[in-house]
Amino acid sequence: MMLVDSHCHLNYPPYNQGLNQYILRAKQAGIGYFLTIGTELSKCSEIMSIAEQYQEVFCSVGTHPHEAGQISNKISQTEEIVLLSNHPKVIGIGECGLDFFYMNSNPVEQISIFQDHINAAQKTQLPLIIHTRDAEKQTIDMLSNTQISSIPVSGVLHCFTGTETLARAALDLGFYLSISGIVTFKNAQELRDIVRWIPDDRLLLETDAPFLAPVPHRGKQNEPAFLLNTAELVANIRNTTLDKLSQSTTENFFRLFKKANRVDR
Repeated sequence: MMLVDSHCHLNYPPYNQGLNQYILRAKQAGIGYFLTIGTELSKCSEIMSIAEQYQEVFCSVGTHPHEAGQISNKISQTEEIVLLSNHPKVIGIGECGLDFFYMNSNPVEQISIFQDHINAAQKTQLPLIIHTRDAEKQTIDMLSNTQISSIPVSGVLHCFTGTETLARAALDLGFYLSISGIVTFKNAQELRDIVRWIPDDRLLLETDAPFLAPVPHRGKQNEPAFLLNTAELVANIRNTTLDKLSQSTTENFFRLFKKANRVDR
């Protein structure tokens, strides 16, 4: 059995102080690969450095919608993202998208920066790693626009907690859905219902560590090793074995993130 943590933040505390122990614990729990996510272009060197240190760690570059307000709307990020994507361990564009729940940045700024990421994905043909909250229609509309263009994009809706409408729209557009520890929470029955029918070839798993620790670790600081708890519940929901779920989600990861190289074991 080998799982992939398709979305974590290994440059955040506490991992930036002694990451080795967390990687070791994750490997002991059966997690073989990690994708550490960029949220600010100004800090991309941190995650690139981590990916360079560990064969099993890949990274992405992008600007989280919470950070969109820090960037002038007059300055496109597209070319900078494209340039950073030349790094051999950068396999995706993001975390990017729209968050109209917290509104840490205004919608106009978020839409502008998200479009820059979409443009970069079209130029690089790397998948988008999308954060969307309380912005389902706008997210679907922006992604739908790429499908009618000459250069469609692929990607994943990370930490999926949206509606069935969003899930089906994303799948129709060729996107993947990634499930985090939220699926283990008591009040997540609607999400569990969606997880039951996501196609086998469109499902990914993640921790979003250090956030969103799954049951039975809820309330603690999350870490990649805890992906196993999420995987066990997802396998149960889908009436399959952990081994089969592990195999399919690992294959899905490498199918989506084509630039990621498997490590010889």
